[in-house]
Amino acid sequence: MNTIQQTKEKWQGKAKTELVGCKADQVWPLLEDFFGLNKWFPTLSYCIPVEGISGKPGCVRFCAGFKTPVDKHGKQNLNWIKQKLLSIDPIQRVFSYAIVDGNVGFHSYVSTVRVLPKDNGCEIEWIYEVEHVEGWRLEYLDLFIGSGLDEMGQRMQGALKTMEDAIRA
Repeated sequence: MNTIQQTKEKWQGKAKTELVGCKADQVWPLLEDFFGLNKWFPTLSYCIPVEGISGKPGCVRFCAGFKTPVDKHGKQNLNWIKQKLLSIDPIQRVFSYAIVDGNVGFHSYVSTVRVLPKDNGCEIEWIYEVEHVEGWRLEYLDLFIGSGLDEMGQRMQGALKTMEDAIRA
């Protein structure tokens, strides 16, 4: 489920995905690994530490190799961004980060990602705010984040199921 809203200065959006049968305490460590995003986000080839310690505010990651909804067919240059962890609260299972550099046109981008418990599993919520992105429409950004989050949720759910099946075997 995705919700979008456009303000004059910034785009704002929220995406959610549900992980059935997965507890929030199982999913949180997968997201808390700030330098491990490439394990879960679709088409993200690289997530490399640039500075700091993963999971500590101020750490920076370099992410590259992802596709966006505005990429032209046959595009030759590599999409990349640097993201800085702004805050993290493992008790509330929430963190915020900002894009601090990159070549995809995101300026003043800040996201908050949280894992929320539900009766039949948990939900990952990704809230974002960014200045208008040249060449994009808000719907493209919502699609990019929403579909990426859905795929992340499916991958995490699959990995946790595989682990549980292996332990039971």
